[in-house]
Amino acid sequence: MKLEGKTALITGGGSGIGLATARLFLEQGARVAISGRNPDRLKQAADSLAAGDRLMYHPADVADVEQVRQLVKQVQSRLGDIHILVNNAGINVKNRAVRDLTPDSWRQQIDTNLNGAFYCVHEVLPGMLARSEGIIVNINSVSGLRSGPLGGIAYNASKFGMRAMAICLAEEVRDAGIRVSTIFPGEVDTPILENRPNPVSEEHRRRILRSEDVAQAVLFVVTMPAHVSIPELVIKPTSQAFI
Repeated sequence: MKLEGKTALITGGGSGIGLATARLFLEQGARVAISGRNPDRLKQAADSLAAGDRLMYHPADVADVEQVRQLVKQVQSRLGDIHILVNNAGINVKNRAVRDLTPDSWRQQIDTNLNGAFYCVHEVLPGMLARSEGIIVNINSVSGLRSGPLGGIAYNASKFGMRAMAICLAEEVRDAGIRVSTIFPGEVDTPILENRPNPVSEEHRRRILRSEDVAQAVLFVVTMPAHVSIPELVIKPTSQAFI
């Protein structure tokens, strides 16, 4: 198994891409911690994974630096050193046009999507540096490459910022043997679709990516040999434009 002996922390692990990634990591022998804001959803996710002592869940809001600090401490205490961080937690709002945004809704998205990713990196990085080993995978969005009204300006800004953070971080830590990758999914059938301004039809959902598709991309990135780094990877539905 490709991830035997490794510990992974996956934020936003209670559903969608995070849950699908946790399942693949466990199948490959990893110890996995999933986190999210909803304790009930996390417990249901953990029950569905049924991985015994190789799995733990811990509720945390990544926008709260102290909650992130406690999350990482709990993971290290129960599962050991964190070898893989998957920054997957992310939100959007229904009223995302600039005329509808408020300072609070702008701040909410920046705090979760961008600041939250940094807080997680800040907490796991010292251990990775001490071991000269680690992989950080940021689940971004094509909205982090192509700014448009579908994602909304706050979501786009947070995702562009996430990309910039990853590029700079990768350069700073590459000589320490730490790899940083950003995955840019196109449309994915996950719970975040419920916050679209207009409802998404079942026909449309059938055409777009599944969570499992993106999880396979994450697994591909983290199971490359140590001398191989994949800085960025775009994965999108065949039917979705990328121009």
